Amino acid sequence: MKVLLVEDDKLLGESLKEYLSSEGLVVDWIEDSREFFDLLEVSCYDVIVLDLMMPHVSGEDLLKELRKRGNNTPVLILTAKGRLEDKERCFSLGADDYLTKPFEPKELLLRIKALHRRVVRREKLRLGKVEIDLEAGRVCVDGREVNLAKKDWLLLKYLVENRGRYVSTEELLNYVWGDEVVGDEVVRTHIKNLRKVLPEGFIISQKGWGYRVEP
Repeated sequence: MKVLLVEDDKLLGESLKEYLSSEGLVVDWIEDSREFFDLLEVSCYDVIVLDLMMPHVSGEDLLKELRKRGNNTPVLILTAKGRLEDKERCFSLGADDYLTKPFEPKELLLRIKALHRRVVRREKLRLGKVEIDLEAGRVCVDGREVNLAKKDWLLLKYLVENRGRYVSTEELLNYVWGDEVVGDEVVRTHIKNLRKVLPEGFIISQKGWGYRVEP
């Protein structure tokens, strides 16, 4: 699971990134809310954890603009604002969950996982001859299930979730392999594995751009 953490408190941000990463999540953390939409242009996230009291652009304004752009990524508000009015406003803007500070990191982790499960249950896709169940991790081609290795599945999942745009090799390395020290050739190897079992042309490659799955 990949999470975007938007938190301007340096100590809290560092500790949350370390904790969530130790629990197996991939975490991008930004302190400057002005970087928010630039990051969303190049990365796809399963859950966004958003502080409200941010300098430059408030969390409320980020959430409002996010939904205005049609981005439905689950958003968990993490804030010191505990008034009912604040919660009501955030939920009306499209927040999916709300956790007030102080909090237990374990509770944050549980809420993130719950949000992700809620979304994944809804995501069963059909792309041409390919059926993909994102919750179960199952892929069927022409009605027949194909077995994929874990890394092949993660790579395909990321391409499918970002279908319609080119995904760079760097993005794939970051999402699938995280901190593992591997080179670009490992991506080419796994793309080759996927192309053996998927219909011709399902994964498109373009030199200098990356890989793409059509919507």
